Amino acid sequence: MRNVEIAAILGLSALLPPLFSQQPGAPTADTYTLRADVNAIVVHSTVQDNHGAFVSGLTKDSFTISEDGVKQQIAHFSSADVPVAAGLVIDNSGSMGNRWPEVITGALTFVRDSRPEDEIFVVHFNDTAQLGLPPDRPFSSSSAELRTALLKGVVGGHTALYDGIALALDQFEKAKLMKKVLLIVSDGGDNRSRTKLDEVVKRADRAGVLIYTIGLFDEVQGDKNPGVLRRLAHETGGLVYLPQDMKEVTTICGQIARDVRNQYTLGYNSAKAADAAYHRLKVSAVDSRGRSLRVRSRTGFFGAQSTGATAKEQQPRPSPQ
Repeated sequence: MRNVEIAAILGLSALLPPLFSQQPGAPTADTYTLRADVNAIVVHSTVQDNHGAFVSGLTKDSFTISEDGVKQQIAHFSSADVPVAAGLVIDNSGSMGNRWPEVITGALTFVRDSRPEDEIFVVHFNDTAQLGLPPDRPFSSSSAELRTALLKGVVGGHTALYDGIALALDQFEKAKLMKKVLLIVSDGGDNRSRTKLDEVVKRADRAGVLIYTIGLFDEVQGDKNPGVLRRLAHETGGLVYLPQDMKEVTTICGQIARDVRNQYTLGYNSAKAADAAYHRLKVSAVDSRGRSLRVRSRTGFFGAQSTGATAKEQQPRPSPQ
């Protein structure tokens, strides 16, 4: 079963009968079951006004989705704040230097501001990528356990960023929750991975993972690559942050936790979901007066039959500055 076909958030209730059914009782991770619609494309969207404030209270009629420039009929809609499976991917390479304490403090802020029902895990990477939690504990919502997992990292060595992301995507396959988020803290450089960037972008797309990136580097640093961090965030519907002051990291991690809590989920049935191409997506929204709002969401999806990166996919795509 294709991950992109089922990458909907947990908790869409009777509003989404083709995809989900809800069991009686209080909504928890075990009270929702998934019924897949093989043509379903699901898009998580953050909506803000011109001042950057989150916009709540919108309805399905407030939104428009287009696929390759053609308007689609929205079949599924939810504005529910639901639990998420979240991965913290932490760069422990030698280039992180003295930044590491602030990174851990920021990651713990994300944990603190997450929901108690969230499933969280940790990936460290330098020469290789490793999970922070014990093998028999794939996820945790315990601040103490996650703090221990974060502190297991040892700074030094090279940078296997793409391998770290790939390990995180493997971990999501064990998640019970359907909404998935990655927070990556790195300089964006990679000089060690066997995995390729196109591969992790495609896998994240198919799994419906929202990626948020925080880029930490010095201006004179030779192996930094903010463009990679921009692409990972832009194509999946997340955000990239490039702070100038390390003191900003903790605030940014709290902002990301709030961003995850303030999203709409839209779904439609695509006749192109099973082909081999990459398809562009655009989501727009208006308020009750018909005024345009700012929408951030994934920029496209790969068809189910797409395998290796095509010539079109290998070409650089524009990312927001």
